[in-house]
Amino acid sequence: MTFTRSELESYRNATIDDIVGPDVRLVFVGINPGLWTAATGAPFAHPGNRFYPAIHQAGITPYRIDARQGLTDADVEMLLGRGIAMTNLVDRATARADELTPAELREGAAALVRKLASWEPEVVAMVGITAYRRAFDEPKAVMGRQRTRPTAAEWWVLPNPSGLNAHETTASLADWYRKAARDATLDD
Repeated sequence: MTFTRSELESYRNATIDDIVGPDVRLVFVGINPGLWTAATGAPFAHPGNRFYPAIHQAGITPYRIDARQGLTDADVEMLLGRGIAMTNLVDRATARADELTPAELREGAAALVRKLASWEPEVVAMVGITAYRRAFDEPKAVMGRQRTRPTAAEWWVLPNPSGLNAHETTASLADWYRKAARDATLDD
């Protein structure tokens, strides 16, 4: 599946559904949906995004999901069966996360905390340090486990898997994601 620029632009400000089941142990929180994600309805779906290769390499999933055309029912069933949920800090789709306003990030943080309170996960893993710092007013937050917890869960801030994040590789992302997943008890 490929999209033209104008087709992708037609998904600007669209939203996608959360992936969440009844027994959430590990929640991955993206910053917001990209246009490709909005077009497919699958989190982290852009072909250049390294999220699914990284979580597979980290041992979080038993196989590498290919979300470029959306998630299959089997993919969603496997994620939910392992206690993995996915959501976003801000719901609206943009071409780049830097299009979000500080107010949107703060409002998204408040909405996320409310959502997580009802899900009661063991671990929350936010991907994107800059968005986390702005959304939760933690300007000195560093990558890794957070001392300040917006909810009762363990909170981790992890590197963004976007291909635009040239500071990380799939292997380094897998190392970070594996660390956060250790705090959650995932089924094998």
